[in-house]
Amino acid sequence: MGKRRKPSPPSRARLAVLTTAMASGAVLASGTAHAEPAPSLATVKEQVDKLNEEAEQAIEQYNGFQDKQQKLQGDANKIQEKVARGQEAMNELRTRLGGVAADQYRSNGIDPSVQLMLDSDPAAYLERASAQNQVADTQTALLKQAQEEQRKLDQDRTEATATLAQLDSVGTELAEKKKQIQAKLAQAQAMLNKLSAEDRAKVNAQQSAEKARAEAQKAAAADRASRSTQRPDLNAPAPPASGRAAAIVGFAYAQLGKPYGWGATGPSSFDCSGLTGAAYRAAGVKLSRMSQDQWNDGPRVARADLQPGDLVFFYGDIHHVGIYIGDGKMIHAPRTGKNVEVLPIDAMPYVGAVRP
Repeated sequence: MGKRRKPSPPSRARLAVLTTAMASGAVLASGTAHAEPAPSLATVKEQVDKLNEEAEQAIEQYNGFQDKQQKLQGDANKIQEKVARGQEAMNELRTRLGGVAADQYRSNGIDPSVQLMLDSDPAAYLERASAQNQVADTQTALLKQAQEEQRKLDQDRTEATATLAQLDSVGTELAEKKKQIQAKLAQAQAMLNKLSAEDRAKVNAQQSAEKARAEAQKAAAADRASRSTQRPDLNAPAPPASGRAAAIVGFAYAQLGKPYGWGATGPSSFDCSGLTGAAYRAAGVKLSRMSQDQWNDGPRVARADLQPGDLVFFYGDIHHVGIYIGDGKMIHAPRTGKNVEVLPIDAMPYVGAVRP
């Protein structure tokens, strides 16, 4: 037998073709292995709902900081006005003391006691003058007045400094909370953007249906109000317990279909506690700004005793509030991207109710 012939090595051209094919296959395999499937509508909805709930919690905290900022700004303005008035009073006293010194200089030269009064601390001067019996009664009274005015002025300045520092701190917290809210809402929008065109169409259709339902509810409320002056409406819910409650519920019905706006208190948009606060304001009642604080704005009401106009609260940390309208339903401002609507109170984790 002859020697077996060794196979010849592949040519450079064949190697190039094989290498290219293998690389292409590797890229295709890698692309197939790492391709992320489009998220389902149910998955996106769950994640978006969670993000919106977290955003609403942050919004209520933002409202609290904003309310605190406004109060601190008012306090700071008042204190600074007091400081300005105190400084004017001190300037007037110094002018009067200067007049005493001038009179004495024209007569017999400045009395040592007056010189001491102008050059030294009033409290130290009074102590020495009392021992030496050098100051006349009028001068003593003037110095005591100056001492008291200076004490008040120093106290007001200290208070103003502390209040302004607190105001700066709250402003920083407010800006940080605003960034958190914007990040949550942007994240939710990014999740919605990942939906397929078909699922986005479903979401848009759902939002359109919700808006149409809110408009229908508003029209029905207006119709009931119109017919109530003509003949009894046997299908209408139980009337509010009082004139004040009627004003609260009437205001809430008039806002149906208006968009949710975080930090908004009306008139064109509302967040949850902004809506309840505006409704009660229409009835002459002032509520706290945050839902957690509104929880303490009145006595608790048992669920069995709910009446139209009562505030109803949701979630363990009480970050959502609505206005009870009867028949197990409420009007509330839900979240970003939605409008003021009627919703059963069982649609969210119910915590309790308050009647301010």
